[in-house]
Amino acid sequence: MLQLIDICYAINGKQILDKINLTFGDEITVITGANGAGKSTLAKIVMGIIKPTSGIILFNGQDITNFSITERAKMGIAFAFQQPVEFKGLRVMDMLRLASKDKHTSLNIYLKAVGLCAKDYLTRELSGELSGGELKRIEIATVLARKANVTIFDEPEAGIDLWSFPNLVETFKSFNDVVKGTMILISHQEKMIELADKIIVLNGGKVEKQGKKSEILPTFSIKSCNGCGGKR
Repeated sequence: MLQLIDICYAINGKQILDKINLTFGDEITVITGANGAGKSTLAKIVMGIIKPTSGIILFNGQDITNFSITERAKMGIAFAFQQPVEFKGLRVMDMLRLASKDKHTSLNIYLKAVGLCAKDYLTRELSGELSGGELKRIEIATVLARKANVTIFDEPEAGIDLWSFPNLVETFKSFNDVVKGTMILISHQEKMIELADKIIVLNGGKVEKQGKKSEILPTFSIKSCNGCGGKR
């Protein structure tokens, strides 16, 4: 279980997050809201990319507030960036082997899950020769291979073409059934929000509302999410 207690974050005198109190269980939680609401900032704080100005982060009862990214990764927290990182000289198969906990599982299934043909991609280099959409899907495949206890996806639909998007949605539907862990999706895409067991709406750095999908979705208009679609 992941808990955020009174999490605040400010930079250059501007309050980005203000006393965030949240609990994440073994379910799919979608964090949504307008541009500038603090969604990606919150995700990066959980991963340890950004340190909160104040507050406490507990993972299975242990205070990990001051833990590094590496320490959190070893504990079973995984993160997929909105903009994937390139690794020149490293092949797709190498990255998947490094990530996979089950060495007996074929690497092909992770690429297939994100709509890529293994024979076309396993030996390719994770560099500029791949498009942004291809790199994005390979990163998602890598995170899936880790089967972490907590998996955070920052706008997983970014850079995914319309043809592959339905396949991506199906991947997330089945992933949580297999892994039985905590999945946190940062998204304002309606189909991604509909995957949620729990929805959290951020507004102005605060939790505006949260609850089960059946409670929140009928009261939350995707179209009313001012400025959604841009960077946060």
